[in-house]
Amino acid sequence: MAQPTNTQFAMAVHVLTLLAAHPGVLVDSGVLATSVASSPVHLRRILGHLRLAGLVDSRPGARGGWRLAQPPESINLARVWRALNGAEQVLGLHEANPGCPLGQRVQAFLRDLDRQVYAALTGELATMTVADVRGRVTADAGGPVALSTSPAQFASLRT
Repeated sequence: MAQPTNTQFAMAVHVLTLLAAHPGVLVDSGVLATSVASSPVHLRRILGHLRLAGLVDSRPGARGGWRLAQPPESINLARVWRALNGAEQVLGLHEANPGCPLGQRVQAFLRDLDRQVYAALTGELATMTVADVRGRVTADAGGPVALSTSPAQFASLRT
């Protein structure tokens, strides 16, 4: 089975859930990147989109970090999807030859299908919040789930 080419949504949900598990605590982007197995630079690009959407805020500097800007109960996953993807195509359509009547009809069909898929996707995601993910992860683990960090990394968490 093919691997997804864009994992930004999954990484964003992971980080938001991690921040929800540590309310009010500033978490360093290096700690977050370690948790999602990514580079801090790549993760900060994702966090930048989330910040623009008002989902997280940050404090720069040596004592800085990231935290949720809203309660996890108010952040539904459709907002996360839109923060990263906007209303972009879900299906990855191509441009058909303008001189091919069949290709133009297929494209029109696929554009309509893409709108339906986007509506279904965001509709389903709107029914789930970051708090729901945190609750499900906690329940599946049999209790609270903490960051898997070294003592030095954990020391970088700030209130």
